[in-house]
Amino acid sequence: MLRGLEGDAAAWRVLLSDMGAHLRPFFRRRLFNGGEDAEDLVQETLIAIHAKRATWDRNQPFTAWAFAIARHKLIDHLRRQGRRPSHPIEEAGELFADHTVEDGATRADLTRVLAHLPPRQRRLIEDVRLKGLTVAEAAERHGYSLTAAKVSIHRSMKSLNARFTPASTDGSIQEGAEDED
Repeated sequence: MLRGLEGDAAAWRVLLSDMGAHLRPFFRRRLFNGGEDAEDLVQETLIAIHAKRATWDRNQPFTAWAFAIARHKLIDHLRRQGRRPSHPIEEAGELFADHTVEDGATRADLTRVLAHLPPRQRRLIEDVRLKGLTVAEAAERHGYSLTAAKVSIHRSMKSLNARFTPASTDGSIQEGAEDED
């Protein structure tokens, strides 16, 4: 962005291309129509970034500024549509997934296990391992570099593996010996 603002056309093209690659999945995940309008929103956002580039504060993160523009474009798009998502009644069964007592116990165990991590690492693990975000998306969301996010996830998982022994025969999670006192 900085080189683009200084007139480097090649750097500006690379920035817009990279932003497009990040914006497409951002919009597809948030659109109700299966992402049909994602490409239009990507183009609108890139045009807005280009048109408003002089308003970016160099002391602030560029991606936060760019994704704020993207969020506003998405909101405008949804308002223009003026409709709510609708699905055929045949698909309604998916809304009522079977939940069991074991699901609740698993969630409780998972919450207890993840509570042993610092909040920032816990949120990173939750985003990548539970919510399905890519490491790059989660890194950007939590202010990590891609490499730092990968290292943090690896170390967090290693720490949790060391802290908890494998599941016992009854299926519950057993804490390691260091937690017994």
